[in-house]
Amino acid sequence: MIEKRLQGLRQQQATHDLDYVALMPGANLRYLTGFNLHLYERPIVFFFPQEGHPASIVPTLEAPRIEANLPFEAELFVYSDEEGHQPAFERACRALNLAGKRLGVEFLNMRVLELKQLEQYAPGCQTLDAGGVISELRMIKDAEEIEHMRQAIRITEQALQEVADAIQPGRADSEIAAELKIAFLRAGAEGMSFEPIVGVGPDSASSHVVPSGRVIEPGDLIVIDCGVTYQGYAADITRTFAAGPVAPQLEQVYEIVKEANAAGRAAVRPGVSAQEVDRAARQVITQAGYGEYFVHRTGHGLGLEIHEPPYIVEGNEELLQPGMTFTIEPGIYLPGQGGVRIEDNVLVTPQGAETLTTFPRDQLRGKG
Repeated sequence: MIEKRLQGLRQQQATHDLDYVALMPGANLRYLTGFNLHLYERPIVFFFPQEGHPASIVPTLEAPRIEANLPFEAELFVYSDEEGHQPAFERACRALNLAGKRLGVEFLNMRVLELKQLEQYAPGCQTLDAGGVISELRMIKDAEEIEHMRQAIRITEQALQEVADAIQPGRADSEIAAELKIAFLRAGAEGMSFEPIVGVGPDSASSHVVPSGRVIEPGDLIVIDCGVTYQGYAADITRTFAAGPVAPQLEQVYEIVKEANAAGRAAVRPGVSAQEVDRAARQVITQAGYGEYFVHRTGHGLGLEIHEPPYIVEGNEELLQPGMTFTIEPGIYLPGQGGVRIEDNVLVTPQGAETLTTFPRDQLRGKG
């Protein structure tokens, strides 16, 4: 599997005329090596040539694990804490002959520290953004990746169900978020995709609200956005609950968002552009008179990262292909009143689409 991915990277490098791709710890490196390495004060950089074996700059304490488990042959440039990382950068740049080369780097991930070292020890090298090069490979998920995502979704939904059953007035948003974290671990999560978002009452009108200790009042809407990772792959699910009967307008808004979610999912199939899916969901909300309150894109890609291509947004003309996975998450946010978001995870199939998430979305749920 790794060799197939490396071959795909080499083909992309040839297409984009990149002599090397330099990757930092993160999703792209994990995709190409299987290693879940952390970005910290000791630099780690992997170099992938268009031809030949990869190489890596690594600290001494990481070298044995990397050397023993790398799925391919690679040259390691190891440095100790005593000597620091600069000599390893100098040795690597010289041995790989990086001076004057076209070097693909991750503009969203490479730090100034590593970039400055490359510029110093590989004079004349041209750094270009390789993020899009690798995202083209990662957008199409294989069967193993999809199975990891199914497991992440299963764990997320199990924990969300447990917590949702206990939603009632008098409970605080921070309490719900803490219970979600515990339920995730109990259900077998590797980690969280992101810190749970719990918006209560008027706070639910903010799409990325942080739990603040706000207590649920009767008639409040409660938006919960959460997910876990399994073998590195993420789930991302949002449901909106109610603490007893809610105002008629909020009930109407819920039904509109549910219809928009269904319209977005129904629009997904191979050959349709990402923006057409956004339009399908957004049209429902706009025609209902709430267009100005749908303030974000309809969805984003999902995989090793919680936000990755393809982005389901107006202006993205990328055609959907089987194996792509992303969210459909329309929302309406009424300042001072509350918000509704319903988010599902979708897989493009040869025949159309499969909604991977199964958590109920047919009605407002919660105890009064």
